[in-house]
Amino acid sequence: MSERVALFSRPLPIAVFIILAVVLDQLVKVAVEMWLPFGEDVALLPVLALHRIYNYGVAFSMLDHMEGWFIVGMRLIVVAFVLWLWRRTPGDRTFAHFGYAMIIAGAIGNLIDRLLFGYVIDYIRFHTETWSFAVFNLADSFITIGAGAIILDELLQSKKKVP
Repeated sequence: MSERVALFSRPLPIAVFIILAVVLDQLVKVAVEMWLPFGEDVALLPVLALHRIYNYGVAFSMLDHMEGWFIVGMRLIVVAFVLWLWRRTPGDRTFAHFGYAMIIAGAIGNLIDRLLFGYVIDYIRFHTETWSFAVFNLADSFITIGAGAIILDELLQSKKKVP
């Protein structure tokens, strides 16, 4: 009985997915730059707003005091490491391979911003009257969903191993 090979364990499907996701991320960021006012909330729901800001660090503006090339280098190392994990992961690990594709797409999307502008364009803000989550973007969402998919894959794998 042969094992089912995950779609994103093959090079062509993962490359096409990553390219499409990066293009979508960049198109949304172009639209945000063109039409969303800087630093002002545009309410969508009572707890969700569009709010364009520039992030000079990494996730949640961490490391915003670091040199831009250090952050670029760090992102390239992350992409290389995730590609290495992708290659080493068995082909039947569907959620893991999907997660790797999402993380790579998100990292590349934010890397493009960093290389072009020196910062990342963020624009999604969850908030209440007394609390605000960090402002983030679609690429950040890809990374978060990707990490969740990898965790789910690991949980499913550990269940398979239990007698």
